[in-house]
Amino acid sequence: MGHKSGFVNIIGNPNVGKSTIMNALVGEKLSIITSKAQTTRHRIMGIVNGEDFQIVYSDTPGVLKPNYQLQESMMKFVKNALIDADILLYVTDVVENINKNKEFLDKIKKTSFPVILLLNKIDKSTEERTKELLNIWKTLLPNAQIIPISALESFNIDKLFDLIIELLPEAPAYYPKTELTDKTERFFVSEMIREQILIHYKKEIPYSVEVEVEEFKEDENIIRIRSIIYVERQSQKGIVIGHQGKMLKKVGTEARKQMEIFFNKKIYLETFVKVNPDWRNKTIQLQKFGY
Repeated sequence: MGHKSGFVNIIGNPNVGKSTIMNALVGEKLSIITSKAQTTRHRIMGIVNGEDFQIVYSDTPGVLKPNYQLQESMMKFVKNALIDADILLYVTDVVENINKNKEFLDKIKKTSFPVILLLNKIDKSTEERTKELLNIWKTLLPNAQIIPISALESFNIDKLFDLIIELLPEAPAYYPKTELTDKTERFFVSEMIREQILIHYKKEIPYSVEVEVEEFKEDENIIRIRSIIYVERQSQKGIVIGHQGKMLKKVGTEARKQMEIFFNKKIYLETFVKVNPDWRNKTIQLQKFGY
């Protein structure tokens, strides 16, 4: 048998564990993970290589009905993932409403490529309830192969990987075998900062924020980074900075720790906050931020 390659796209509703599954399959933390919806905003590729195969995984934003232009851009990533997949991983879990986004399920039914439905978080369910959900999903997506998994506990991840290898089409590698992702180092820096914002702030703040890396200078023993956190209103700027700058310092410290693990180097991180009014609805700003 010849070389196998393909695009394996991961889609599903918010908070079902898509990013955790992506990271488990790739073996690296490429997608940030929090308990908040809309944590993933971009389409993030993770590449797994073997001697006779290459799997190009794509993590995508959770499916939602857009309320502003940023969310419309996020949903374009999802729509594209439905077009260019060789294999589609549709992720659900044991707690979400099965009838959520029925229109999207109807689109999946019409696809011509293999679909694997992943029933995630079975560690939070009973055996009886899991079997009940599996039977329901067999009815809803009769053409899909269904695997119950726990991404957090790494249960059935090996089984999923073996099935993906089996279903991959024969093709040459799409990327050099040394590559892990299509994203830049600056992208991962901005995502690590945004992850800490999602963790440490409440209400509208995490959803009104975007991070830009203005400077990334790498020396032999240290990486010097200058980043800008953009908010939409002046009042949000004060909240992000916090009393005497304590909140911003906390975010920077936690993000820096993650960066030092990721890059295996000492990090010097400067973080500033600027107001960029209504950036989520401005095409030019969204393009600047990679949407």
